[in-house]
Amino acid sequence: MFPLVALFALSPAAEAGGASLPDIALVQADGTPLPSLAGKVVLFVNVASRCGFTPQYDALEALYTRYKDQGFVIVGTPCNQFAGQEPGTNAEIVSFCKLNYGVDFPILEKADVNGGDRTALYQWLVGSDAGGGKKISWNFEKFVVDRAGAVVARFPPSVTPDDAALKATIETALGAK
Repeated sequence: MFPLVALFALSPAAEAGGASLPDIALVQADGTPLPSLAGKVVLFVNVASRCGFTPQYDALEALYTRYKDQGFVIVGTPCNQFAGQEPGTNAEIVSFCKLNYGVDFPILEKADVNGGDRTALYQWLVGSDAGGGKKISWNFEKFVVDRAGAVVARFPPSVTPDDAALKATIETALGAK
């Protein structure tokens, strides 16, 4: 299998540093391309199945269910870089999420979010103004991307999906009051 970083394609604009979300091709855990996220508000979360924050999946699914009809999507990126807390295969991860938490939002292929093999997606998220240029601290760090494809906020793992500030950021990006 090819390293995940090879599966991300950047447009010339992205390579020049002007990336927006539609410029980055994403691959789901089943190996199929993720449908375009253009025009959607997206919450990117690096996830893990054996983490103290894993129960956040329940609140993530509730958040997704609440806002998905307004053009909102959550995209989970499994990562095994934090104490080996996501050791499974892509299929095992998706099965775990569906069986234990009823996850219906897209899950990408397992990937590195830090270091030399950091995916193009996480290079872009972290490298954005709102991303702050700092490495991902742990599982369940969250990034909100607006409809124009710009990162508008970053939240640490301790901020739960039902946090008022996170929901307010999502609602503002959706244009909801």
